[in-house]
Parts: sequence; structure tokens; C-alpha cells
Amino acid sequence: MAVSQKEIMKILVINGPNINMLGIREPDLYGKRTYKSLCDYITCTAEKYGIEVEIFQSNHEGAIVDRIQQAYFEKIDGIIINPAAYTHTSIAILDALLAATIPTVEVHLTAIYKRDEFRHRSYISKAAIQTITGKGFEGYEEAFKILLNTLQPLDSSDR
Repeated sequence: MAVSQKEIMKILVINGPNINMLGIREPDLYGKRTYKSLCDYITCTAEKYGIEVEIFQSNHEGAIVDRIQQAYFEKIDGIIINPAAYTHTSIAILDALLAATIPTVEVHLTAIYKRDEFRHRSYISKAAIQTITGKGFEGYEEAFKILLNTLQPLDSSDR
């Protein structure tokens, strides 16, 4: 579903378990920036690109599934998801994303493929148009750009 240049794109950003503990949890891996600073970064980035954004965080798999399903009925244009630990375990979140058919970009603050072997499998990537890892907060901006390019294809005068 392409969004016209005149419509405001609506993006849902979903953050999974323990992302709310940024600045506290494993600062050697995740840094000292807080979850509030991540939300501020996401909001400012969305404003920069003229995107309407909602940020949702839950430590509960079912709540994330419910929010993805709700996004379908709200006609959300795109999803950016950092499923955190559910990346490696949640077929339920994968199935919700596949059912919703909303263009989705998966984001991870750390380079998950360079961490513990059990973190190398991402179920969520099967539903994502792209996965971004190891770029910290800036991975979210890259995800916005990917969704902008996916949902608002350049017209012939921009090529």
C-alpha cells in the first residue's frame, strides 16, 4: 500500500522486553542512554521526516501480538519493531506480522549476529523487509528511511 505524498505516513514503533531498561541493563552492550532518550530520538526523527509515530513497548508477547493486530485495523502504514529477546523465540509475533501484511523493518541496537549463538536466529526477519543490527539508536532512523522509500516510491521526476 503506497502512501501519497500528501498523506501523513503513520508508523508504529514496537519495542520488546527489557528495552525499557536501557541505561540500566548491560551498559557495556547497550550504552548509558535511557529508554526515554530512545523515545525522544524516535519522535524527533519522525518529525524530521514528517511521519506520525506511535511508540509502544511491552515485556509481554501477547501484548505485542495484540498491538500488531490492532495496527492492521488502524491502517498503520508501517511498523518498526525491536522484538528484543522475542526475536529468537516468538513464532506468535512472526505470525501476527505475516497476518497484518504491514511493511515492517526489524531493528536491533546491538549486532545480534556477533553475540551468543542462540541470538543468531531471528524468526521476525521472515516478516521484515529488512533487518538492521548493531547501529544503536541510529538503526531506527535507517528503518524510517527504508519505510519512506518503500511506501513512497519516487515519481519519475525524482529519479
